[in-house]
Amino acid sequence: QMAAAAGAAAGLWSEVNRCGQNGDFARALKSVNKILQINKDDVTALQCKVVCLIQNGNFKEALGVINTHTKVLTSDVIAFEKAYCEYRLNRIESALKTIQSASQQTDKLKELYGQVLYRLERYDDCLAAYRDLIRNSQDEYEEERKTNLSAVVAAQSTWEKVVPEDLGLREATYELCYNSACALIGQGKLNEAMKKLQKAEELCRQSLSEDSDVTEEDIEAELAIIHGQMAYIMQLQGRTEDALQLYNQIIKLKPTDVGLLAVIANNIITINKDQNVFDSKKKVKLTNAEGVEHKLSKKQLQAIEFNKALLAMYTNQADQCRKLSASLQSQSPEHLLPVLIQAAQLCREKQHAKAVGLLQDFADQHPANAAEIKLTMAQLKIAQGSVTKACMILRSIEELQHKPGMVSALVTMYSHEEDIDSAIEVFTQAIQWYQQHQASQIRGPKSPVHLSLIREAANFKLKHGRKKEAISDLEELWKQNPKDVHTLAQLISAYSLVDPEKAKVLSKHLPSSDTMSLKVDVDALENSHGATYVRKKAAKLTGENQQKEQGQGEVKKKKKKKKGKLPKNYDPKVTPDPERWLPMRERSYYRGRKKGKKKDQVGKGTQGSTTTGSELDASRTASSPPTSPRPGSGAAVSAASNVIPPRHQKPAGAPATKKKQQQKKKKGAKGGW
Repeated sequence: QMAAAAGAAAGLWSEVNRCGQNGDFARALKSVNKILQINKDDVTALQCKVVCLIQNGNFKEALGVINTHTKVLTSDVIAFEKAYCEYRLNRIESALKTIQSASQQTDKLKELYGQVLYRLERYDDCLAAYRDLIRNSQDEYEEERKTNLSAVVAAQSTWEKVVPEDLGLREATYELCYNSACALIGQGKLNEAMKKLQKAEELCRQSLSEDSDVTEEDIEAELAIIHGQMAYIMQLQGRTEDALQLYNQIIKLKPTDVGLLAVIANNIITINKDQNVFDSKKKVKLTNAEGVEHKLSKKQLQAIEFNKALLAMYTNQADQCRKLSASLQSQSPEHLLPVLIQAAQLCREKQHAKAVGLLQDFADQHPANAAEIKLTMAQLKIAQGSVTKACMILRSIEELQHKPGMVSALVTMYSHEEDIDSAIEVFTQAIQWYQQHQASQIRGPKSPVHLSLIREAANFKLKHGRKKEAISDLEELWKQNPKDVHTLAQLISAYSLVDPEKAKVLSKHLPSSDTMSLKVDVDALENSHGATYVRKKAAKLTGENQQKEQGQGEVKKKKKKKKGKLPKNYDPKVTPDPERWLPMRERSYYRGRKKGKKKDQVGKGTQGSTTTGSELDASRTASSPPTSPRPGSGAAVSAASNVIPPRHQKPAGAPATKKKQQQKKKKGAKGGW
């Protein structure tokens, strides 16, 4: 029986060897299980089973086998396989402990150690590990190690703001070009980074197009991460429309990389801000995909959570916003954004006092971040109209009191409140700070910022009539630069109202008019292009005016006085009527118009009397053609725009019964007006 079992085991091992060479690990696993039925503690069979499970992607089952047979599969025997299973199951800390506990550090363990350090974001240690691997390894994986090394440098530049050193790597692959572009983005060199990404895209197309089995869709899927980084650069450059278009193109490709989709969705949300929130709510689902937390760095995940909280605030989900921001604050108690989001939410709810109190508590607990918090508190006070309280908060930020921007803001706000004394006090404190911190250079020249503050203080005091207070500042400026004529003039002007004698003494330092005269070559100035143009234009205008005047003179000379026309019936023997220029009605001999006879006779006489037949002959009026209106009558009608046309007017002699008949007819009609 033992001989038969040994023979069966030998056949099974041959089957395992053949399947392993063919890559058929599922079939090999069946043979290994049969061997283990014969001998359950066979170390080699257990190792082969773990390898087959790993090759089939069953990392959890493989780790279970290792943990079940710890007596047989010691750390020296199976350390790499155990650490690799833990790494693939995202148990990164456990994988690190397994690697460090191994008695012998093989090359495989060192490779895995570099990957583990990268996932733990221990970039300095990771960089040292890969440098050691590249220096002590010579095999076909050298290009992959260099790619990983460049990825570490890019991560340092992006997340730790470390200026990357030149590794001297030849960027022959698109992966190396891409990592180099990421490092440049971390340094803020966006244009150079874009060129690197364009080169990476070109190299990627070239390398993938050589494989006949690769389709255009496969190439676009591989280029998705490069295009995503291009869109990110566009967004940083302010080209949001171009970035948004490229982001949406990548999403339409439906890439399998959940990390890439999450980053793109997050960036689209940042572009939308408080607009297009419906689209943002759809995109935020991509950031919640399974496995995203293992694909992105801690800072990327944190940024996504911040944006979720802000989106909740923009969509008026106050409870959700408070929940997310509180969770973020518990994870990173020293971080500013969670408390700022909470304060913003309180302001949206009109609870400004509570928001200020929240910020004040945070500033007291975290003095290192107090400056930024107090700036926000001051902004809230200004929004409430409490400018003086805002100034008090700003002046409590000691590390910013001497900054020109802070001085300018405080002076502007105090001026708005008409508190000139406080504004001058701000200038004085800032100037004193520079004097104290430059005591070692008291004999040397003052810094440009210091002198600029003194000048601004002097100008401010002069503007508000504080000439006595401005004199000391002006004297200090003139002392630093005795050739400054402008400062000297201001100083003399200030002294003229305070100490006229001193003003006279200082006026002697003013340069004479001869020394102040500009040394100008008049001939060169007149022959310059601008002067020539002006002179030509002036000459042209003068010539035109002269021609015009001459032409007008000729016209005046040619004009002759014409004799007035006399009326046709003019009789030189008869004296003209002296009242001929007056209107007829105003003349002394005007007697009025003669009244017509027919008009006087109409309607006169006793009732029933008749007129002559020639005047009221019905047959004559009926057959006679209509008479034309008198001149001017038609014009008066057409001039009135509100006059109703004749067909709409009621006939002058129409009886009342006729009017009722017309109204009855109109009831059934469908008017077209």
